[in-house]
Amino acid sequence: MCAKEELKSQILQPDKLQEYVKSFNDMYEEEVVNYISDEESFKWLENNIPLFEAPDPKMEEIYYFRWWTFRKHLKKTSEGFVFTEFITPVSHGGNYNTISSALGHHINEGRWLHNDKYMDEYIIFWLIRDKYAEKSFHHKFSGWLAHAVYQRYLVNNDDVFLISLINELDADYLQWQEEKRLPNGMYWQYDVRDAMEESISGSRTEKNIRPTINSYMYGNAKAMAKMAKMINRDSLKEVYTQRAEKLRELVHENLWSEDENFFEVRLENGELADVREAIGYIPWYFNLPKDYPEYAEAWKQINDTEGFKAPYGLTTAEQRHPEFRTHGTGTSEWDGAVWPYASTQTLKALANLLTNYSENFMTKEDYFRELKKYAMAHEKDGKPFIGEYFDEQTNEHLHGDKPRSVHYNHSGYVDLIINDLIGLKPREDNILEVEPLLPEGQWDWFCLDKVKYHDRILTFLWDRNGKKYGRGSGFRIFVDDEEIFHANSLGKVIVDLSERK
Repeated sequence: MCAKEELKSQILQPDKLQEYVKSFNDMYEEEVVNYISDEESFKWLENNIPLFEAPDPKMEEIYYFRWWTFRKHLKKTSEGFVFTEFITPVSHGGNYNTISSALGHHINEGRWLHNDKYMDEYIIFWLIRDKYAEKSFHHKFSGWLAHAVYQRYLVNNDDVFLISLINELDADYLQWQEEKRLPNGMYWQYDVRDAMEESISGSRTEKNIRPTINSYMYGNAKAMAKMAKMINRDSLKEVYTQRAEKLRELVHENLWSEDENFFEVRLENGELADVREAIGYIPWYFNLPKDYPEYAEAWKQINDTEGFKAPYGLTTAEQRHPEFRTHGTGTSEWDGAVWPYASTQTLKALANLLTNYSENFMTKEDYFRELKKYAMAHEKDGKPFIGEYFDEQTNEHLHGDKPRSVHYNHSGYVDLIINDLIGLKPREDNILEVEPLLPEGQWDWFCLDKVKYHDRILTFLWDRNGKKYGRGSGFRIFVDDEEIFHANSLGKVIVDLSERK
């Protein structure tokens, strides 16, 4: 564990964070107080989050706004710490008003907190305590819990905690198999249980085979195989490796539309749904698709205004489809409106495509454009705002006037900045890997500071001409205040940390 003094920032000071917190506190009336009040929020955030500075004021502001709102959802219960999705009680909420639909997003965001206790107890809550409650809500929604837990381990390197969960995660996987697996080896789900209700391809009654749950189960199986390897359980590793490989083949064979060049829902009647939806990109969130050009063709729809490209973000269904935005307005439709939940998944999938695949039709400029639009959409009435979903043409936030929507904890943002834009790629070994997705010439400077990683404190600093931070020009990386890397330009970095104390 890092000593207390090692958690201090190395380049950035907390003054800007304090200014943002004061501004956010002044903007919104504090209707609900959970574990950390608005008054206490600055000190808690100062002690727990990485600091970020960029020449884009909106992207920077939303970075801190998302942390400020994330903190609002931290609740201390008799079962330990949990994070809520809605700040106010909702009828479909589970124990302590928790909802599992965005659990994977919560863990991805929360893995960057300095204090592990909050996320440790939240994971234990869903994996163990909720399961043995009078009524369990964990499987009310599809999820990628094992994958997210393993990705978090890659950040905090706490193998003891991870290993302690293997048997429970194994049991959880087997429960999903029992509940949702079909005789052909694939998984079905109602769209509402994917947290994506009223979609063009969806149903609340038919057992459709969706790219969502099948990708999640693939990601979970891959994570389980890696965990089993850690403890030398070769038989368990082999079982999950085979499950992942088989499911990967089934997704290609059954969900890929050669006519549409897209992963689609296969309906209960055996036919493909014949509609491109954002869920067709989820396989790349888990690096599932093969690295062949025919699969990369799907990404051309991101830059097509008849596909998913819209003024205020990426739509949840292709705009050329005759049923686009025909399911109504204001009742949680996924037939085209922009949902931050889906935007987070698609942006993560795109980042994986750009960093892990050789065959693609996308660029860093494409990623940055959509990430910036996503940040700009975090606004209502001139104030930072998250909201449930919004109109792709006007940025009108649907459900926007409901109290539950003001701080809707149903998506991610800070992880997209840290893991993808700045490009810190967590690993289980002592190799520090960084691959920024910031396009060349886009920013003259940025700094991501006080990142807790493998019990070290990392700082990433880009200063094109050396005038902003006075540390010289170029891209620099610091570990515990020691400069370990310098280059004149932004690019992929591989540094061995094993010999650095």
